[in-house]
Amino acid sequence: MHIKVDDTVEIISGADRSLRAKVLKVYPRRGKVLVEGAAKVYKHVRPNQKNPQGGRLSREMPIDMSNVMYVCQDCRAKTRTGSRVAEDGRKIRYCKTCGADQGALSPARK
Repeated sequence: MHIKVDDTVEIISGADRSLRAKVLKVYPRRGKVLVEGAAKVYKHVRPNQKNPQGGRLSREMPIDMSNVMYVCQDCRAKTRTGSRVAEDGRKIRYCKTCGADQGALSPARK
């Protein structure tokens, strides 16, 4: 899993194509991500104490991880990521376009 929470991603297919936004939540078992402002749907709610008016609430739905690409912080391009092992034993994610490190994927081994 090379996409984490707070990463910037670009949606590459679907109705929200070319939208760059932040990842709010990752669902690794389902292979989905929740992206800020993408895949908006309306949920119809009855009037209740919390929402006395009722009506339609807009919310984001998870989209498949294959439909987003990671955006590198250094080169600002949508790119694939790879992983390599650092000298201290940590697994590090890196940008395949510019080669810059993009943070650790796992802690250091002892």
